[in-house]
Amino acid sequence: MAASVRLGRKRPLPVCPNPLFVRWLTEWRDEAASRGRRTQFVFQKALRSLRRYPLPLRSGKEAKILQHFGDRLCRMLDQRLQQHKASGGDHARSSPSGEKSSTPEGPPARVRDSSVPIPAQPKAGGSGSYWPARHSGARAVLLLLYRERLNPSGRSFLTKEELLQRCAQKAPRVALGSTRPWPALRSLLHRNLVLRTHQPARYSLTPEGLELAQKLAESEGLSSLDVGFRPEEPPGKEPEVPGAASAELGASEGSVQQLPLELGPGEYRVLLCVDVGEAKGAGHRPKLLLELQRLHVTHVVRKLHVGDFVWVAQETRPRDPARPGELVLDHIVERKRLDDLCSSIIDGRFREQKFRLKRCGLGHRVYLVEEHGSAHHLSLPESTLLQAVTNTQVIDGFFVKRTADIKESAAYLALLTLGLQRLYQAQCVQEVFARQLMQVRGVSGEKAAAIVGQYSTPASLLAAYDACVTPKEQEMLLSTIKCGRLQRNLGPALSRIFSQLYCCYSPLT
Repeated sequence: MAASVRLGRKRPLPVCPNPLFVRWLTEWRDEAASRGRRTQFVFQKALRSLRRYPLPLRSGKEAKILQHFGDRLCRMLDQRLQQHKASGGDHARSSPSGEKSSTPEGPPARVRDSSVPIPAQPKAGGSGSYWPARHSGARAVLLLLYRERLNPSGRSFLTKEELLQRCAQKAPRVALGSTRPWPALRSLLHRNLVLRTHQPARYSLTPEGLELAQKLAESEGLSSLDVGFRPEEPPGKEPEVPGAASAELGASEGSVQQLPLELGPGEYRVLLCVDVGEAKGAGHRPKLLLELQRLHVTHVVRKLHVGDFVWVAQETRPRDPARPGELVLDHIVERKRLDDLCSSIIDGRFREQKFRLKRCGLGHRVYLVEEHGSAHHLSLPESTLLQAVTNTQVIDGFFVKRTADIKESAAYLALLTLGLQRLYQAQCVQEVFARQLMQVRGVSGEKAAAIVGQYSTPASLLAAYDACVTPKEQEMLLSTIKCGRLQRNLGPALSRIFSQLYCCYSPLT
């Protein structure tokens, strides 16, 4: 009886991010084994550690953060890399097999701007095997970005609103008020075909995305002139975009015209969001939530795709109580205990998490390093951990905060929450105006409150001064305002000082 054949989808093999280093370590291991040297085991351990690392390394010195990579092995890799480049090779343009890629050489490499993130490595099933379906949102986005890139007067990028508008112009069938996410654009970002930079977000094509967009244009019989502005069309008119594209992007005419969420003073509360990974598990993780509760920190536990702690401004009087509107504040915290920091450096999560934090769009990034016992029992030396933390602050631009234990970490999060609440909630116009009035000598809180009670803003006070006919009338404008429990007049002296302060354009005498 013939053996049964198992049918199924073959899983693609992952792309090796460091093919040259893997090839050289394999050669050195085999050479040492042929000569009977014990260094073959050193190369084997380093090779095993390198294969588990998911990100590309640009030099042998960067490999020092991996396990079993010492100073001598890193120098050997750097020397071999220099020889490879001197002989005409290029570490950045190598295929997974270690040979030169057949892609034609592009322009000379430029110095990378620190504000622009490094694009992620192409994943399995990327631009080489990915082909978006006809009339799909992904296909429309690629062609729109390709046309913008070919436009001589274009900017080589489009914002989210521009993409939505250009897709929605030819999509009248999409229901108004659609709020579905962006599955097409998210898929292109995941496949490294579209790059997101800046804040607000700008979307542009990566080299892989540009190559795929060219193939898409050729498959549809569009030349570079057709993909750009056609001669028979005016420059302001957009080419035909399938209606299904806007539906897949989650856009509609109504959603494009929808105003963004705006929250005024007193309309929101500052809320700490804790990642679910910080709340589950045994040991120290539930203790953090207990400490936050003890410190009376208003928080909620939810799944965070980036970071461990973020803060949001949540509506206090939402239209839908089940789904209040939220705005993410410009602060994010990544918490690492020393043992977790050591393991993340070894398995590659350390650099990958920092890379995603720099791409999240939030400006104030805090790296919270928590002590945990003695550092001598860890698998990496303490000097390596200190160097990694220093690089995070100096090179990556993070603010690094070191704490002694979990109680100090919770206290730091409580102080951050309190500071953000004071920063975003306590400063309304009347309070700032009252504080300004109290800077004048002789003005107490009661007197400032009496003035603010009659003139709530500086603009209303200036308007009252402008309505006065004579300078004498301006000087006596505030003299009859009643203050305090006894309802005494503010008096002509303070009224004259305020008139000079708000009405005199020359230096005060």
